[in-house]
Amino acid sequence: MPTIIMGKLASKIDGSIRGKAMTFLQKLGADDTTPGLHVEPINDCVDPRVRTGRVDDFWRAVMFRLDGDGETHYVIHGIWAHDDAIAVARRVRLKVNPINGLPQIDEIAPPTAALPVTPPAAEQPAKPLLVRLGHDPVDLVETLGLPDDIVDRAMAAADEDAVLDLAQRHEGWIGSILVDLAAGDTVDSIVVRMQLEKTPPSDDADADVLQSLRRPAAALQYAFIDDQDELRRVIEGGDFTAWRIFLHPEQRRYVDRSYNGPFRLSGGAGTGKTVVLIHRARSLAQRNPDARIVLTTFTTNLAEALGDGLTQLDPRVRQAKALGQPGVHVAGVDALAAAVLRGAGSSLTEAVRKVLGEERSAPLARTVGTRWREVVESTGTTLPHELANETFLSTEYAHVVLPNKIHDEAGYLRVRRPGRSVALDRAKRSAVWALISAYRSQSRIDGSLDFTEAAAVAATHLAQQGDHPADHVLVDEGQDLSPAHWLFLRALVGEHADDLFIAEDSHQRIYGTRVVLGRYGVAIVGRSQRLTLNYRTTAQNLHYAMSILDGGQYVDLEEEGETTGYRSARTGPAPAIESVDSLPGELGAIVDHVRGWLDDGDAPETVAVLVPDRFHRDRVVTALTEADVPARAVDRERPQADRVPVMTMHRAKGTEFSKVVLVTGNPSPAELARLESLDPSERADAQLRARSLRYVAATRARDRLVVVTRG
Repeated sequence: MPTIIMGKLASKIDGSIRGKAMTFLQKLGADDTTPGLHVEPINDCVDPRVRTGRVDDFWRAVMFRLDGDGETHYVIHGIWAHDDAIAVARRVRLKVNPINGLPQIDEIAPPTAALPVTPPAAEQPAKPLLVRLGHDPVDLVETLGLPDDIVDRAMAAADEDAVLDLAQRHEGWIGSILVDLAAGDTVDSIVVRMQLEKTPPSDDADADVLQSLRRPAAALQYAFIDDQDELRRVIEGGDFTAWRIFLHPEQRRYVDRSYNGPFRLSGGAGTGKTVVLIHRARSLAQRNPDARIVLTTFTTNLAEALGDGLTQLDPRVRQAKALGQPGVHVAGVDALAAAVLRGAGSSLTEAVRKVLGEERSAPLARTVGTRWREVVESTGTTLPHELANETFLSTEYAHVVLPNKIHDEAGYLRVRRPGRSVALDRAKRSAVWALISAYRSQSRIDGSLDFTEAAAVAATHLAQQGDHPADHVLVDEGQDLSPAHWLFLRALVGEHADDLFIAEDSHQRIYGTRVVLGRYGVAIVGRSQRLTLNYRTTAQNLHYAMSILDGGQYVDLEEEGETTGYRSARTGPAPAIESVDSLPGELGAIVDHVRGWLDDGDAPETVAVLVPDRFHRDRVVTALTEADVPARAVDRERPQADRVPVMTMHRAKGTEFSKVVLVTGNPSPAELARLESLDPSERADAQLRARSLRYVAATRARDRLVVVTRG
């Protein structure tokens, strides 16, 4: 049976012929002599290995036949109309790049008339970008292996946009190297990242090409298709889901490498952290089918998206239904803690007592989210309003009291408070403890635990039982987890190689306050790396999103300052910023943009409207519906096909759309008053999260972003 090697270009098959292409490739992979395929060589071609195949009466596939490893391989280059396919087949050549050892397709263009020479301008133009960055064209050719004609165009490109435009016209390693050069990377660093290596030719040219196709950087452009199901996923997914198959060599390194303990992978929105996690979960499951692998994140919606992504990547991966079973168990971190509490039995009482110093009659129930506010409003205190608020008290409880298992005022008076920027003297500590004590008293009435208490109790139960129900834990959106969550995850898996793999981006922290992992038993010093190439968002949209973060001081999970420096592999139009002066104007602008995109042929589910809150969301859905635009408010449920999803910025985390209308809104008087009531350090952190929320929302757009502002 021949092996199918799908090129990324070939995966972008027009929707009208995907079914026929699938049938053709299935038959080709089963038996290339099947009647009707008409797999034939082409006369007068530059590469004798090129073949065409009959998809139907009109369409033909162009491919290369390689014979090596005792079997036949077909590298699928693309599908074109019959005459175009013949023309392409005659002029393409598959070879091994002699400098970097990677596969390369050259297109030998037919002779053309000489283009007229433009006389030099009177004024000397500014130096091209790569010249200003100090790059030598000789290095680009002789060290990186870029083709001469591409180097000539790259060295003449005036600015970053021009280099990115050139990169976008070249799939695979060529485009990736151009993006890195435009971002200012050195030639040596690109060689290391892309794992480029000069390989001397052997006596078997087909074997040399096959070896080059298996190089890490070749995975940017080519994928060996193992079976018919994987072939179907590549074709049906198209370019929108190409990340599932074509990985950057840097991403592949984190998928397959083993680490002697916890590892942290950071990176901005769209850099592929979640992609790495999903691929790594599959890799761990393939290495050991009996391994108990947990894939988790902060919210239920994000956990569902992880499960969907794993299924889309490879439905053969066993997804365990319960914690502790072999396979990949995908669940939100609070759901994992709840599962541990449900299975704790009679020992749960002792774990609750160790954490809280008291018992709870209904530890499986969760405390209402308004309890801190109710306690503040109903309990007298001498604390200033900057401290007597639910933001400060809930954070103090989660970051100081619960991790240290403090039971009484005496314990709180002497505990260290690292990372808490608000200083408390003895009198203020006593007043804070009085409110914490009132909070616990209220919870004793209904016997419940809040989510942070539940995670802390689950961690304590696992520690006292010496039980580790997971062999590997992979965490997405780690910046949003609380100290109790980290204590729980540390207890969930024993300390050994590949125990914890954490993906995080401090710029996307939109829920809790910042955490330093080393304080909670997760030692990652020396085991951290960062992704910088954005695969989702165009360079123009990314630039707008990064500008939102300008001036903010962000700190990562190792208490180090977070940098940016992200670059995009894609270009597109600049975001449109539209200012309106009224609510009707805002709704009218939203309707006009969404209806215009749908009239242009965009599928409703690929367009989204993102808003600050549920009030905005419901208002927008009503306006779109009244304008005969199919729309749906999305909360916990998944977006629906044939409906434009309208969701809050918080709910949009973990999603992506082709086109997005982002409605910024303005803080309500109540929200402004709440911010003013906070301690300055707490207020600054809340403002950072507000920036991060808008950054997250802006990076949901792949191609087109419209920002509607009011006032």
